[in-house]
Amino acid sequence: MKKMTAAWMAVLLLLIMTIPAVAATPINQDGYYKGIKLCGKVRVVEHFGDVKVKVVEAFPDLKVKVVDAFPDKIGEWKFVEYGEDFTIQFVESFPDIKIKYVDAFPGVN
Repeated sequence: MKKMTAAWMAVLLLLIMTIPAVAATPINQDGYYKGIKLCGKVRVVEHFGDVKVKVVEAFPDLKVKVVDAFPDKIGEWKFVEYGEDFTIQFVESFPDIKIKYVDAFPGVN
């Protein structure tokens, strides 16, 4: 009986070690970060942005497509100087979210 339990424990340990860790994202599946819908008109600010953003090449929380008009889908951003839906501040350390610029298929991973 003890041999069987030890064998099952070894199998369980092996399974746990081989299962990839699922990274938690601060953005929910609907594309909101702390009540901010991550699409629309975006203004870049130097300080006190609604969202602190780091641009990355791998493992983004959000894929962003820059558009000229109708930024209606999650991840579609139109950069503006005024009349923004939310503001962002680009940072290198301690971001709220990580983004990757894409040409197609924006949105939450």
